[in-house]
This record gives sequence, C-alpha cells and structure tokens, in this order.
Amino acid sequence: MKNFIFHNVSAAPDHVAPFSHAVEADGWVMLTGQMPTVPGAPDAPLAEGIAAQTRQVMENLRTVLQGLELDLSDVVQCRCYLTEFERDYAAFNQTYQSFFEADKLPARTTVGVTALAVGALVEVDCVARRRG
Repeated sequence: MKNFIFHNVSAAPDHVAPFSHAVEADGWVMLTGQMPTVPGAPDAPLAEGIAAQTRQVMENLRTVLQGLELDLSDVVQCRCYLTEFERDYAAFNQTYQSFFEADKLPARTTVGVTALAVGALVEVDCVARRRG
C-alpha cells in the first residue's frame, strides 16, 4: 500500500512547473529542486552571480523544510545542478557549505547542465529524513 503525502508549502516560491514542493513516504521526504526565485515575487529578476543565487536556493529549501517541520540538519542527500560548472563550482561550494555544520554535510552529487528553468545558474534538490 502506498502512503505518499504530497506537500505544497504556501511560504515557498511559486511553482515554475507542475510538481509538489515535496513528497513524503515512510518518513523520507524528497524535495523538488529549488530555483533562486524569491517567494512571493515570481517575476522579480534573479540575483546576479552564483553566490547570491545559491543563497536564495538554499533559503528556498530551508523554507520548504520549515513548512514540513524539518530543517537542513534533517537533509541526508543533495543533488546540485550548475549551468557554468567550471566557472562556478568553487564559489558554489563555499556558499553551499555555509548552510550546514562542517562535520555534518549531506551526501551530494553535483553536475554541470546546459540550462535550468527561469535562466538560473543553480538548482538544488534534496532528500530529508524525519527523525524517530
């Protein structure tokens, strides 16, 4: 029997495609990749540069997690997508790691892609786990 819970978080950014912000199954929570869009301002220009866009993406992930009574410490894995991998990888890493405790970084895969929705430089999705 499937017991999936499909979550949409009102404080999170508007959807840029047909998806749920997160889907939960047996305490595992899969978050849709977040873009560097500003909640409540879907037509606002994206921040300039990889560091600013990464901060917005991570804040958007934090907003979705908070809407589900979770936080970044519950994240066990992230997938990260960069449109300018070689140029942006180091700056992305520096900003990304500031959102986690140094000795408690989630497992991660980072790949270069040819394009992302809304012209973003970065997108990050993640998997979180509810505790006990």
